[in-house]
Amino acid sequence: MKGHYWLHTMGFNPLYHSEELIYDKSKEELDKHQVDLTAVSAMYYYGTAVWDHAKAEKIARALRRLFPNAHVEVEHDLLAAARSTCGRDPGIACIIGTGSNTCLFDGKAVTDNVTNLGYFVGDEGSGAHLGKALIRAYFYRELPPDLVTALEEQIPGGKDEILDNVYSKPQPNVYLASFTKFLGEYRNHFFIQKLIYQSFAEFIDRNVRKYPGHLSMPVHFIGSVAYYFQDIVKIILEERGMQPGVFILKPIDNLVQFHKAHAEPAT
Repeated sequence: MKGHYWLHTMGFNPLYHSEELIYDKSKEELDKHQVDLTAVSAMYYYGTAVWDHAKAEKIARALRRLFPNAHVEVEHDLLAAARSTCGRDPGIACIIGTGSNTCLFDGKAVTDNVTNLGYFVGDEGSGAHLGKALIRAYFYRELPPDLVTALEEQIPGGKDEILDNVYSKPQPNVYLASFTKFLGEYRNHFFIQKLIYQSFAEFIDRNVRKYPGHLSMPVHFIGSVAYYFQDIVKIILEERGMQPGVFILKPIDNLVQFHKAHAEPAT
């Protein structure tokens, strides 16, 4: 690796996006920055929905077209979480952002994964899960009056606006996760602390504690929700006799170092 490029593109999901769209949108962004695509020697892609070989190959084909001289690897974002937090050591890696997921890592590969049911059924601890909990408390008249006032000030359209975004507009999970900003602003309020605690405790109990050896290895986290509320996560882990590991907002820097260390000989 003689150089590295940090670019932002739209997020890709092979369940919904075609090979052509992945290729076109990526090339559009790369062309803006005048990247010499033929000079790229290695391309490592981590993303969602690529456990299935056919889905992974859809992305790999687009990337091989973009980078004709590059070695291309397409892996699940859980492996990115594991490599960026655990490196080459065993551990449990967790993602808590808009959604949530976990895996058991043996230092080389992901060896176990408690099934991620997505925001409709699962995603405990995630931004979407926290947002749903807040909205339920609001509609069920469980939210303290001071929080009701504060929340309604941020939602001019009131209940109709919330329901429209959840049931009529695309990406309701992203909309629900947007309420983590409100939770952050009022994180010292007892009700909010309890809400966040319960959501994270459910995440730990339903996912992380199912792995063998969860008491003897570190539990690592990536993602904005885990990062900004890590004080609460640590309390829950310590109450259960578990070892908090590292908390990383964005894994890219660690992944670059991981691949440099294992792709280039020491000098």
